[in-house]
Amino acid sequence: MQQQQPSTTKLEDSNVIIFDPSTSVEEIQGTFDRIFYEQVNNEMGSERYALYFKPGIYGSPEKPLQLQIGYYTEVAGLGFIPDDVRIYGKIEVHNRCFAEKPYDQGLFIPADGTGSVCFALNTFWRSLSNLAITIVNNDPDDCRRTAMFWAISQASSMRRAHITGGDVSLMDYCTNPAFASGGYIADTKISGGKIISGSQQQFFSRNMDIDSWEGSVWNQVFMGVVGAPNDSGTSWGEEGVPPFTTFPLTPLSREKPYLFAGSRDGEYFVRVPSLAKNARGSSWSNDGRVTPGTTLSLALFFIANPNHSVDEINRQLQDGKHLVFSPGVYRIDSSILVTKANTVVLGLGHATLTAVNGATPIRIADSPGIIVAGVTIDAGEVESPVLLEVGPPGSSNSNNPDNPITLNDVYFRLGGPHIGRAAVCLEINSNHVLVDHTWVWRADHGVENFDKSAGFDGDSERWTINTGRNGVVVNGDNVTMTGLFVEHFQEYNLLWKGENGRVYFFQNELPYDPPTQDDWMSPGGKKGWAAYKVDESVQSHELWAGGAYAYNRNNPSIVTESGFEVPKRPLVKVNRVFTRNLSGPGTIEHIVNNEGPLVNSEEKGPQYLNSYL
Repeated sequence: MQQQQPSTTKLEDSNVIIFDPSTSVEEIQGTFDRIFYEQVNNEMGSERYALYFKPGIYGSPEKPLQLQIGYYTEVAGLGFIPDDVRIYGKIEVHNRCFAEKPYDQGLFIPADGTGSVCFALNTFWRSLSNLAITIVNNDPDDCRRTAMFWAISQASSMRRAHITGGDVSLMDYCTNPAFASGGYIADTKISGGKIISGSQQQFFSRNMDIDSWEGSVWNQVFMGVVGAPNDSGTSWGEEGVPPFTTFPLTPLSREKPYLFAGSRDGEYFVRVPSLAKNARGSSWSNDGRVTPGTTLSLALFFIANPNHSVDEINRQLQDGKHLVFSPGVYRIDSSILVTKANTVVLGLGHATLTAVNGATPIRIADSPGIIVAGVTIDAGEVESPVLLEVGPPGSSNSNNPDNPITLNDVYFRLGGPHIGRAAVCLEINSNHVLVDHTWVWRADHGVENFDKSAGFDGDSERWTINTGRNGVVVNGDNVTMTGLFVEHFQEYNLLWKGENGRVYFFQNELPYDPPTQDDWMSPGGKKGWAAYKVDESVQSHELWAGGAYAYNRNNPSIVTESGFEVPKRPLVKVNRVFTRNLSGPGTIEHIVNNEGPLVNSEEKGPQYLNSYL
């Protein structure tokens, strides 16, 4: 990529709201409050928002901002480094509270003294990035004064943040129960307080600078984190040993592209970070060090909205434009074709692409340097063969190991807001691909109006209607994934056929809804499908820190033989993996192949295997 000359482009969209330092605290607080109250329970809705801050100072120690983020909301600074935007106050995610048992959740949780059930198991689809927060607490609730709460679960990222002046809690201990189901933080500095992991079942942290980390549940992973817990000399799963996995360096990373404002009114750019190898700590510093990379004028991007056709988007891409998706839900009836090397595709405000008539919403050519970031891809009612195809089947080895195709914060959903069907969500055929944080979800709950008499909360209908064979299929070689969440698919949740694959952190829940054991059988008469399958032909593969969970609420007698299946070869290495029974029903007999103890309604686990070589 070449450095580009400045030009003026406006982000003209009703769901993109840009604050500048002259905006009053009252106006900012009122805007956030209005959007939050619209989005706090809008889990299956279609509204999308991007809230941006131009460089400057917002709030003050005497008059701080107390902001909350709901569903499908992106909050970001528009500075070149995070410290260009300084916010006094807090930006938070609290537990979501229900007056009664959440729909389709199957969570038998007693209400607290207020009659509510509150937890963070489904605080999905929200993000915070590229700004600095000095924590100032003026909440009238004494408990809320004790920390900045970032109680999130899947599809929620924090990137390029600089947080100082207090504790950051990844759980909300001010309402009960305080369950949270896993999240992702990268390229961030947190100082002047500790990070409280608390009830986070699993969590992935990459390239951070922190003072300290407190707490663990089943699987906490640190890569290139300065100040991370030390796991040396420990055997994972030993009684009394926290399940930390700490890597001093991140072998391969490329930070997510980000918007920043120029010096002229309406002037915007996109910073495209470079590939980093063996990195440690954040890619920037508050003393002037900036993230290595290339700057592109926003004038080089086609800014799409949901009224644009796929044909128009493809014409712009073929003319050499990069692509920005404005916040919204897009109906995609044929493939968006990303063919040119080094093309950047960036979604704002959790832009969502919904497949129509069995389309594959995005197809990426086997070309180096393509980046897709910040989009969610939904299955539609007609089955799609795949939702995102990275390289056509049979891709060659033309890709560049020093300029890999990269996916950052790309999420997939099958079911939930509507019926969804896809054979495969993410299929990678190219070599040299980096996937940095993805959640691939066949929905276990939603608003599809399934017949409640058809199994548990309509699960038997869900099994036959919201169909998805595999979440992720990897055919390419030299594919690296950091922060991989895949859940509830009807065969192998992940199927890996390429050579030299590397996965750092894997979280999986097996499907809740097989009606019978006959519906949950893999070839050769084996009971169930492994969460993580490496094909028998593979000679070299490496997995670190993976968990597979069972919760067979539709039929408690369902059995899965193994959480992980891999060929037993010297260069196929599986490290620090475990199985867990979540809430009672369902059995996993072994951890890897036929090794490791079972988990079931009596022995819930987790059951750990330090290594399988």
